[in-house]
Amino acid sequence: MAVINTTGRRKTAIARIYMNNGEGKIVVNGRDYKEYFPTGTLQYVVTQSLTVVNAQDKFDVKVNLTGGGVAGQAEALRLAIAKALCEYDPQNRPPLKAQGLLRRDPRMVERKKPGRPKARKRFQFSKR
Repeated sequence: MAVINTTGRRKTAIARIYMNNGEGKIVVNGRDYKEYFPTGTLQYVVTQSLTVVNAQDKFDVKVNLTGGGVAGQAEALRLAIAKALCEYDPQNRPPLKAQGLLRRDPRMVERKKPGRPKARKRFQFSKR
């Protein structure tokens, strides 16, 4: 199998991955994913796509992550891995789609507006 290159995005986080056959190593920005994502919840999110198609020990994944926070980065990585698994074998698409792992979450932070302290918050109104 040739190296599969895909991207995943969430909020402002971008995950660029290179996936090929291997024994299940996930390296994020030169570090092991368990070191990069210290909490069990984030580690679960990262491996969720591989778990759904039962391919935890079949692929090595090298990841470049930029932007956002750790949660957004983990979800961007999950999407990128799901897309790569679909590219590797189209049979993987239905179970991943059923779990909602192929959907790009479009929610972003709303921009700050002029004349307001935040996007929607207003300065205190004074009648007199």
